Amino acid sequence: MELAELEIFRAVAAEQSVTRAARTLERAQSNVTTRIKQLESDLGVELFHRDSKRMTLTPEGQRLLGYADRLLALAEEARQSMRGDTPSGKLRIGAMESTAAARLPKPLARYHAAWPEVEVEIQTGTTAALVDAVLNHRIDCALVAHPGTAPAREADMADLGPGLEGTWLFSEALVLVLPANHPKVRSPDDLRVRQLAVFARGCTYRGVAEQWLAQGAADARRHLAVQEMPSYHAILASVSAGTAVGIVPRSLLALQREGSDLQTVPVRSVHTYLIRRAGFSTLAFDAFLKEMRRG
Repeated sequence: MELAELEIFRAVAAEQSVTRAARTLERAQSNVTTRIKQLESDLGVELFHRDSKRMTLTPEGQRLLGYADRLLALAEEARQSMRGDTPSGKLRIGAMESTAAARLPKPLARYHAAWPEVEVEIQTGTTAALVDAVLNHRIDCALVAHPGTAPAREADMADLGPGLEGTWLFSEALVLVLPANHPKVRSPDDLRVRQLAVFARGCTYRGVAEQWLAQGAADARRHLAVQEMPSYHAILASVSAGTAVGIVPRSLLALQREGSDLQTVPVRSVHTYLIRRAGFSTLAFDAFLKEMRRG
């Protein structure tokens, strides 16, 4: 089993097509097809279900994908460790959508200017999804929100997942956003809107909103229909339309023109950490952490 075969296999799994994978890898389509067949022959299993429109992983292919992610990540870490004292190679970064919008642009611009040889990949998602991606070697590190209320430097990374290390970077002030004409809200019992616009389960901010709502005498959480949204633009649009309440970091709200006339209610602060697998270290990651600490 060769690393090149695993890279081809992973590309076909992601694209669900030999043609698209060949384009992504800049290889001949016939070469991709041949290497996949060789890998299946060597392993003695079929890795893909094939039909006229797409290729999807078999159960055996799903198992191999986990190994491929780990092996390729370890190989990249080894390559970088051999390249002297200059960051290079690839760094795969995960971030919550709000963090990517409000906190990453300036540090990443400085990072690229200082280390142009590093190929940076960005992936967004909920805290739970990003933790899973780090633990399963699909990304190298991620900026996530810790669900706990302990002081920043006392938070336990085990609350996020086993085998993680984390560095506290900053804390976000979360606010409930309501339509501008909503009566003043002092507690969850004052809410008049009947929908909560949030991201999917696994979002720490959603959990904080639900905890705040549960403090109401009538447990306002039970009386709100949850409306899962794909983006903060969609959340703020629903709030502006008067159909929902939402929860956002104040730092993100400051960037959104459409959020300027919304009513806000402070909820609490949440700590943001840069997490990685225990023991993971490359020059590219160390340089990124340094830039993030600068703010």
